[in-house]
This record gives sequence, structure tokens and C-alpha cells, in this order.
Amino acid sequence: MSAPFAGIGLRSPHYQQIINARPKIDWLEAHSENFFMKGGAALNSLKILREIYPISLHGIGLSLGSAEGINDDHLTALKNLVDIIDPFLVSEHLTWNQIGGKYLPDLLPVPYTFESLEIFKNNIDKTQNFLKREILIENPSSYLEFSISTFLEPDFMTTLAKSTGAKILLDVNNIFVSSFNHKWDAYSYIDAFPQELIKEIHLAGHSIKELQNNESLKIDTHDDFVCQEVWDLYEYACQKFGNVPTLIEWDEKLPTLDVLITEAHKIYKYCKTHEPLAQT
Repeated sequence: MSAPFAGIGLRSPHYQQIINARPKIDWLEAHSENFFMKGGAALNSLKILREIYPISLHGIGLSLGSAEGINDDHLTALKNLVDIIDPFLVSEHLTWNQIGGKYLPDLLPVPYTFESLEIFKNNIDKTQNFLKREILIENPSSYLEFSISTFLEPDFMTTLAKSTGAKILLDVNNIFVSSFNHKWDAYSYIDAFPQELIKEIHLAGHSIKELQNNESLKIDTHDDFVCQEVWDLYEYACQKFGNVPTLIEWDEKLPTLDVLITEAHKIYKYCKTHEPLAQT
């Protein structure tokens, strides 16, 4: 069996249809927290799908940037799911959303400082030691920058990955969104990462919020087709990183499964024929 390449996010309206139809797709990615229960229909569906497709687990609640550390119950639930599913990748976000035992309904940014680097490092070390496996960290979409940051985002992530042994999930739509919002150069952002750290790529659609003074903000909503500018960025990333497992994320205004599969098959058009560029 060839290595997984073009995948889709697994969403509940499609569980049974995928089980029945077994569409041509290389892999599926499940949101970890949706399957923390000890039984039930959702977990049973995931077990069945694991017999058909490689599965990755993508978390949104581990809160790796929390200064008070990882919630032990959450980490134990993730370990139980990893042991059941045996995913080929496990990933989380470069964000925080938990404090005092309360979870906030968003993936919140952190300043990129030596202090936050140490917090992330400790939490990632704890997570990887407990899971007994490597995890991937995803770059966020962001709508503000902290004036106290002393690292650029890709440099922060590279330093963190090298110091923990974790790898990077590169979300190309998040790069596009953040670069537009902060006036970064998206291609230079991609260039900043060493090839060996990138183990997964996400693609998604986004929306635009009109602001005052004829300005606008791009929002990572996962509710539309991947735009051409993101496909172009993805093609550029492929030229550097090679054929990395790539996923279409679509969470809101969910289309039919056929539409989602067709969108995922575009991944082959933009990346499958490319070879990595020689490293300098």
C-alpha cells in the first residue's frame, strides 16, 4: 500500500456513506475530541473506517500553550483513543484554550517569546512521553500580533520542533490568512521551514470580513472551496517539501461527499508529480 497522500477531514454526516461507498481517497483525519467516549456509534464508525483507511487524529483541546500545563484527563483520553485507532499521525495546534479547568471556544494565540517557548516545550515533552510517540504542531491562523514577540512564527515553530523532536503540520490556508492579515510574505514564511520538519499539510477555504476604512480581514472558517491563491502556495510548498500527506478541511457549510472528494483529488494536480527541491 502506498503512503497516504490526499485525504479529507472526517465529519459525522459522511460516516456511513464512506463506510458503504468506500470512495477513492488515501486517508481520513478525525478530530480527536469527537471520539473520547468509551463506546457508541461514533467510535464504532471510526473503528470500522480504520479497517478501510489510514487515520490521523487532529486535536483542538490539548492546549499546548497553557502556562498551567496539560490537563491529565484530556491527555489520558487522547492516549486511550490513540491505542484503539493506532493513527499514522497525531497533531495539535500552536495555541491555548484552557485555564483553571475551563475550556474556551477558540484556539487562542500566544506571544512568541522564550517564556512561551519553554511552556510549549514542557507541554509537548509531557504529551510525547505520555503517548510514547511523536506529535505534529500546526501553525495557527491569527488576527493580531503581540508586540512583545521576539520570534517570527516560523522561527518559533522550528526552534520548538528541533528542541522537542515534534514535527510540523503546515496549514497553507492559515499561512495565507495570517499573511494577508499581518502583511507577511507567505512564500518567505514557507521558505523558513526545513524540509525534514514538515510531515503533514492542511488546505481549506476561508471567508472575508469587511472592516472600516475599506480594510478587510481574512477568517479561517473552513466553509468553502480552497481558493486559487492557496492552491498556488500549496504548489510552491510541494516543490520544497515533496509529497507530504495533504488534507482538505471543510467544517461549515459542509458539501456532499462527492464534492469533498473531488476537491481533495485536486491535490494530485498540484503536488503529485513534483519532487522535492535540492536542499542548499
